[in-house]
Amino acid sequence: MSWLGLEVRTAASGQAGIEAAREFAPQVVLCDIGLPGMDGYEVARAFGEDPELRGAYLVALSGHTRPEDVERARAAGFMRHVAKPASLDALATAIAAAST
Repeated sequence: MSWLGLEVRTAASGQAGIEAAREFAPQVVLCDIGLPGMDGYEVARAFGEDPELRGAYLVALSGHTRPEDVERARAAGFMRHVAKPASLDALATAIAAAST
Protein backbone atom coordinates (compact mmCIF):
# COMPACT_ATOMS: atom_id res chain seq x y z
CA MET A 1 0.00 0.00 0.00
CA SER A 2 1.21 3.55 -0.58
CA TRP A 3 0.26 6.98 0.74
CA LEU A 4 1.81 10.31 -0.27
CA GLY A 5 4.20 8.30 -2.42
CA LEU A 6 5.43 6.33 0.60
CA GLU A 7 5.34 2.59 1.08
CA VAL A 8 3.03 1.82 4.01
CA ARG A 9 2.57 -1.22 6.25
CA THR A 10 -0.02 -1.58 9.00
CA ALA A 11 -0.25 -3.68 12.13
CA ALA A 12 -3.16 -4.21 14.53
CA SER A 13 -1.14 -4.54 17.73
CA GLY A 14 2.12 -3.38 19.25
CA GLN A 15 3.80 -6.77 18.97
CA ALA A 16 2.66 -7.16 15.35
CA GLY A 17 4.06 -3.69 14.61
CA ILE A 18 7.45 -4.58 16.03
CA GLU A 19 7.54 -7.82 14.03
CA ALA A 20 6.53 -5.97 10.84
CA ALA A 21 9.19 -3.32 11.50
CA ARG A 22 11.90 -5.97 11.80
CA GLU A 23 10.93 -7.21 8.32
CA PHE A 24 10.22 -3.80 6.76
CA ALA A 25 12.78 -1.50 8.47
CA PRO A 26 10.61 1.65 8.38
CA GLN A 27 12.05 5.14 8.44
CA VAL A 28 8.92 6.54 10.12
CA VAL A 29 6.44 4.83 12.45
CA LEU A 30 3.01 6.26 13.27
CA CYS A 31 2.00 4.48 16.46
CA ASP A 32 -1.23 4.73 18.41
CA ILE A 33 -0.72 4.85 22.16
CA GLY A 34 -3.78 2.76 22.99
CA LEU A 35 -2.91 -0.57 21.42
CA PRO A 36 -4.12 -3.99 22.50
CA GLY A 37 -1.67 -5.99 24.57
CA MET A 38 1.44 -3.87 24.33
CA ASP A 39 0.71 -0.11 24.42
CA GLY A 40 2.47 2.49 22.30
CA TYR A 41 4.83 3.48 25.10
CA GLU A 42 6.06 -0.11 25.30
CA VAL A 43 6.42 -0.18 21.52
CA ALA A 44 8.55 2.98 21.58
CA ARG A 45 10.78 1.58 24.32
CA ALA A 46 11.16 -1.69 22.37
CA PHE A 47 12.24 0.28 19.29
CA GLY A 48 14.81 2.16 21.37
CA GLU A 49 16.24 -1.06 22.80
CA ASP A 50 16.54 -2.82 19.44
CA PRO A 51 19.66 -1.82 17.44
CA GLU A 52 17.89 -2.67 14.17
CA LEU A 53 14.87 -0.49 14.94
CA ARG A 54 16.20 2.41 16.98
CA GLY A 55 16.83 4.58 13.91
CA ALA A 56 13.12 4.85 13.07
CA TYR A 57 11.42 8.21 13.61
CA LEU A 58 8.56 7.49 16.02
CA VAL A 59 5.35 9.52 15.96
CA ALA A 60 2.81 8.99 18.75
CA LEU A 61 -0.88 9.22 17.88
CA SER A 62 -3.03 9.87 20.93
CA GLY A 63 -6.23 11.38 22.17
CA HIS A 64 -4.36 12.34 25.33
CA THR A 65 -2.84 15.74 24.65
CA ARG A 66 -2.05 17.29 28.02
CA PRO A 67 1.56 18.46 28.40
CA GLU A 68 2.28 15.50 30.70
CA ASP A 69 0.94 13.11 28.03
CA VAL A 70 3.24 14.61 25.43
CA GLU A 71 6.18 14.40 27.85
CA ARG A 72 5.39 10.77 28.65
CA ALA A 73 5.47 9.99 24.93
CA ARG A 74 8.83 11.75 24.53
CA ALA A 75 10.25 9.94 27.55
CA ALA A 76 9.21 6.61 26.02
CA GLY A 77 11.09 7.45 22.82
CA PHE A 78 8.64 9.20 20.51
CA MET A 79 10.10 12.12 18.59
CA ARG A 80 6.73 13.70 17.88
CA HIS A 81 3.19 13.62 19.31
CA VAL A 82 0.09 14.09 17.11
CA ALA A 83 -3.38 14.50 18.60
CA LYS A 84 -6.22 12.27 17.46
CA PRO A 85 -8.21 12.55 15.40
CA ALA A 86 -5.23 13.48 13.25
CA SER A 87 -5.73 15.37 10.02
CA LEU A 88 -3.88 14.29 6.90
CA ASP A 89 -1.97 17.57 7.06
CA ALA A 90 -0.84 16.86 10.63
CA LEU A 91 0.34 13.38 9.64
CA ALA A 92 2.13 14.69 6.54
CA THR A 93 3.85 17.35 8.68
CA ALA A 94 4.96 14.74 11.22
CA ILE A 95 6.32 12.51 8.47
CA ALA A 96 8.13 15.43 6.80
CA ALA A 97 9.78 16.28 10.14
CA ALA A 98 11.52 12.92 10.03
CA SER A 99 13.70 14.09 7.16
CA THR A 100 14.84 17.34 8.78
